Parts: sequence; C-alpha cells; structure tokens
Amino acid sequence: MGISLDGKRALVTGASSGLGLHFAGVLAAAGAEVTLAARRQERVEAEADALRKAGHAADAGALDVTGPASIAAFFGGRPAFDIVINNAGVAGDGAAMDMETEAFRSVVDTNLTGIFGVAQAAARAMRDAGGGSIVNIASILGLRVAGHVPAYTASKAAVVQLTKALALEWARYGIRVNALCPGYVETPINRAFFETDAGRALIKRIPQRRLGRLSDLDGPLLLLASEHSAYMTGSIVAVDGGHLVSGL
Repeated sequence: MGISLDGKRALVTGASSGLGLHFAGVLAAAGAEVTLAARRQERVEAEADALRKAGHAADAGALDVTGPASIAAFFGGRPAFDIVINNAGVAGDGAAMDMETEAFRSVVDTNLTGIFGVAQAAARAMRDAGGGSIVNIASILGLRVAGHVPAYTASKAAVVQLTKALALEWARYGIRVNALCPGYVETPINRAFFETDAGRALIKRIPQRRLGRLSDLDGPLLLLASEHSAYMTGSIVAVDGGHLVSGL
C-alpha cells in the first residue's frame, strides 16, 4: 500500500541540494505541500518552482539553522507543519589534531544546535496544533565511527541522543521524533571517491556490497513522516546495507 501525505504540510531544511532536495521531491510526490528551506533562498525558490511546474504544491524560504533570529523569522506567522525533515548539515572533515576549535564548533552549530533550534520552533507550533512528526537526519557515523570526521561523528551521535530526549519530552503533545541514519549513499559529490581503490575497499565492507541509492531512503522517510509510524517515537532507523552489523 502506498503512503499518502495528502493534506499534510511538510518542511525540509537543507533543501537546496543533496538529500534535502531529494526528500522534498519524495514528500511532494506523496501529496504533501512542501516548504523547501535553506540559506540559499534563490536556489530553493528555483527548486520549489520546478516542483510546482511538475504539478506539486511547494514553496520556499530562507533559513539559516545556526541563527536563532533566522529560525524565529522563518517560523513566525507560518501555520504549524505536520512534518519536519530536519536535514541541514555539514561534513567538516579533517584530522582531529589539526582541526581548529572554531571549525569544530561550526559543524556542531549546524548539525546539532541547528537541529535543536528547528525542532524546538516546529514543536511549539505542533503542540498547539495537536501534534506532528519530526524526522532528524543523523548518520550511521552517529552510531559508529570513522577517521578524519571528529566533529561530524560527535554531532551526529548527539543528534541520536537528542532525538530520544525530545521524543521522551514531547510524546505527551502528540509529537513524534525519530531519526533516520543513512549509510554511504552514492551522490555526484562522492562518486569519484568510490571509484578509487579506497572507495572500492569501503564498499566491500558493506554486507550488501553496494552503496545506497537515494531511492533506498524513500520508504523509511515516508514511514517516519506518515501515520504509518504512529506508534514509533525515539526510534533510530539505519538505512545502510548492513554496514552497522558488519564484522570487525
């Protein structure tokens, strides 16, 4: 049975490219009225326009998740969203010994503090509207670890715990908070790496022996966004081809 989001209002942060843009398209195709948000307003306006031309309901707005004033301005005066895909994030790779404190802080500000700020603002409106679904985009690197991404792994692990904490506090308001943890998903940005010897070696460590496709995330995303997961909150859903259960 297909999942319909007809009549639902959905927000996707970090929607100017990558996973966020893909998620916006998936929700729109399922019938949701989607708002694409990112710092690059011109980009999300163009992507929202493309969705409208394809027959979907979409709009866009500027949102810097690291700025409390930006978050307040974005949510101020808007009706409550039924669904929030809390996706904005940055990588910030680099060796731990060489990373400047400011660079570390910048990753945490976006990946953790930004997730909290958006969730808080969305939840305040959801509480008054009778509930909703927040899906925080974490990573399998919040559950396992890799080298040269210390700020990213730390921030994503914190997002996993934050998801559980918010789920506990907000269940009484009918607000569900879950996390989606993608594994290695092929994108135009990383495709060249996975064609190298190091990239191919990494793929061999994935039990399914392949990278994820963007479409592999569609079903889990729609499940968590919809009422099909009505009895799920505080759940951490990994989509990784078995990477987390691979042998040492």
